[in-house]
Amino acid sequence: MRRVSLFRAGLAVFAALGLAACQDNSGPSAPAARPTASAQLAQGAEPPSATELDRTVPGFGGYFLSQDGTPTVYLVGGAGRAPVDRALSAYLTRRGLTSDAVRVLEGRYTWRQLQRWQTDMTDPALSVPGAVFVDNDETTNRVKIGVTDRGAAWWLRAATTRLGIPTDAVVVENVDPIVQMATLQNVVDRPVRAGVQINFPGFLCSVGFNATSGGQQSFVTASHCTNVQGGVESTPYWQPLQSVDPTQIATEVADPQYSRTLPGCPHGNKRCRFSDASRAAYANGANQALGLIAATSGPNNGSLTITGSFTISADDCSTIGGCLPVGTTVNKVGRTTGWTQGLITNTCVNTAVSGSRIVQLCQTFVSAGVGGGDSGSDVFQVTGGTVKLAGILWGGNGAGTQFVFSPFGNVTSELGPLTTH
Repeated sequence: MRRVSLFRAGLAVFAALGLAACQDNSGPSAPAARPTASAQLAQGAEPPSATELDRTVPGFGGYFLSQDGTPTVYLVGGAGRAPVDRALSAYLTRRGLTSDAVRVLEGRYTWRQLQRWQTDMTDPALSVPGAVFVDNDETTNRVKIGVTDRGAAWWLRAATTRLGIPTDAVVVENVDPIVQMATLQNVVDRPVRAGVQINFPGFLCSVGFNATSGGQQSFVTASHCTNVQGGVESTPYWQPLQSVDPTQIATEVADPQYSRTLPGCPHGNKRCRFSDASRAAYANGANQALGLIAATSGPNNGSLTITGSFTISADDCSTIGGCLPVGTTVNKVGRTTGWTQGLITNTCVNTAVSGSRIVQLCQTFVSAGVGGGDSGSDVFQVTGGTVKLAGILWGGNGAGTQFVFSPFGNVTSELGPLTTH
């Protein structure tokens, strides 16, 4: 997602100040609204990771939750389902299900083969103009490559043949480009909760989540919500705007450089990281609302009025790519589109950032609303009274119907251990 320029935001941002500054932000610390019944069905305790399933289930070809929430597994070569039942037994028990609830589909390729082919195709694919992402797509048992121009398909087919990858194993699909999104708008929030607007020189973004690192009380936001994406330039932050409250609240202290030599990074002039994330240390530690995410009246209703808070009580796993499978319902709260909710559609996607040389490795796609200025937003899962932090939102499509986030494990792999609640 792009960050929002204060100048391009224009009069609409400043016209909202009078009303937004009067909003009551002193709501309770408990979640202000509960997810719908369908959202609760799609969420829950996670199954083993794909790596664990690959290790314990012969012929494993992928795992996801279908649109109706059914656990679904691909098996290759007539493999028996007994290992699947054993591997998922604890997960199913926690959800009150039996092994009969698992749908087994016949796969053509193993997950390990598809992982290898995704890696092999990332370099040639993302070197082609118009290529957007390369994904091991759990829902189709294929490698999926997103392009903005079908003219790129010929080049990709040639690369597939050259690498010895079966033609049938790769699907090329027309998609929108992924752009960075740089309101919760304009309300003075003290202590500062995740999801509210922050201002750095010339632009607006969102607080991702509060975190303590090495004793520093901090917040995490997107790397491109700094003066320079990648590298520490001591970017100053104000909340909500320097013109509203001129007291600087934080300074950028951690933002790893993007690298051309990172394993899996395409060759040429591409620069890569596993997370679009940075950390800023508060000037006054009392401004940190550790574990709190601002909540509006409900998901996907367009409200930007803060009615309470979500309280983070858990973090996703520390594995690169995260542990939430396709089909999981997740949420985000950001300054532009507020609280939106949708399903994870793709995991561990190698994603080209439109208009740049940057490739974000192993990212997660979600079918939910997003807009400019939502960059840096928190992404989280809600299960009953548990709020699990999932990662940092940084991008989305031009239609505002899909967002992209860096999983929590990717963030901590680059920023180091973080205490979030």
